[in-house]
Amino acid sequence: MNWEAPWRRFPPRSSTPGGVFEEPQKGIGGKTLKERIRELEEESGGASFWGDPSRAEKVLGELKALKNRYEPWQALRAAVNDLAALLELANEAGDESQSAEIEENLKKITGDYEKQNLLELMSGEVDRNGCFLIIHSGAGGTEACDWSQMLYRMYLRWAERRGFAIEEVDMLEAEGGIKSATCKIEGPYAYGYLKGESGVHRLVRISPFDANARRHTSFASVYAFPLLDDSIEVEVRPEDIRVDTYRSGGAGGQHVNKTDSAVRFTHLPTGIVVACQNERSQTMNRATAMSMLKARLYEYYKREKEKENERFAQEKKDISWGNQIRSYVFQPYTLVKDYRTKAEAGNIQAVMDGDIDMFIEEYLKFSIRNGT
Repeated sequence: MNWEAPWRRFPPRSSTPGGVFEEPQKGIGGKTLKERIRELEEESGGASFWGDPSRAEKVLGELKALKNRYEPWQALRAAVNDLAALLELANEAGDESQSAEIEENLKKITGDYEKQNLLELMSGEVDRNGCFLIIHSGAGGTEACDWSQMLYRMYLRWAERRGFAIEEVDMLEAEGGIKSATCKIEGPYAYGYLKGESGVHRLVRISPFDANARRHTSFASVYAFPLLDDSIEVEVRPEDIRVDTYRSGGAGGQHVNKTDSAVRFTHLPTGIVVACQNERSQTMNRATAMSMLKARLYEYYKREKEKENERFAQEKKDISWGNQIRSYVFQPYTLVKDYRTKAEAGNIQAVMDGDIDMFIEEYLKFSIRNGT
């Protein structure tokens, strides 16, 4: 039997060169996760802890997030140690009857490792949050509107596969598809997964709208930004906002909206515009629009602080040739290619049905390697 030691099958984690036996080191203020967890537990056990409910809520939220990140690695390390002991005993006894069990356990441990290693790549302040996803059609007319609708469906299918909650926030329909669409996706690490999808997406196919069956190139932009929770504060001054109300679109007849319930906020200092029309009342639309605006401002100020404004608001880049992050080619061959990571997939129909995890994972690894 004489297998190699189980831990040798695991490559070092990107954030911890020592591999699976090392504790995640990326904590707060230079502390390891273990040290920070101990610090927060001591604070939460103090006699005056609940004297400041707002602070207490933030502490408990951070403590839960850190434990959710740290404890699975502890369990994984224990599982590897148990398997190593079983392997050593089986080798010493020359007992090959344990081989099936060892292989099965190793397969499970490998799967758990890969899952945790991926989550370790999403350790940003808001990576674990839900997100808003915006899609705009670009150059290509009717063909681009259809392409935007195809992309929108792709991301909804991806979210459904993961069991995430999806809520349509705003929709501007156009001939052949959609001009723009905004949805809210809520689930663990939704923003962390989708943040790398921001950018221009290019479609190449024989257009169903062309009577001469010529090949067309179309573009659409995707932009993901985080859904903020109460632990992150973003100040929005009333005097900095212009509020416009209008009637929501939708079905006619008895369903037509006869009140100005749709809301559009324009943040004057930055020029950021958000809109919501799918809630039942103007009050609810205002609340959703404000949540979107705060999320957009969080991203804006974060990137401004990091002096990376050129990467802010990917949706505002020219949605045309030369700016794409990924191409989807239907004819004369089928290929999806990401220009940043060089990842490729030939089964384009599976991708359009939401099978985009490979591209997401490759981007997360790419962003760690390049410090983006």
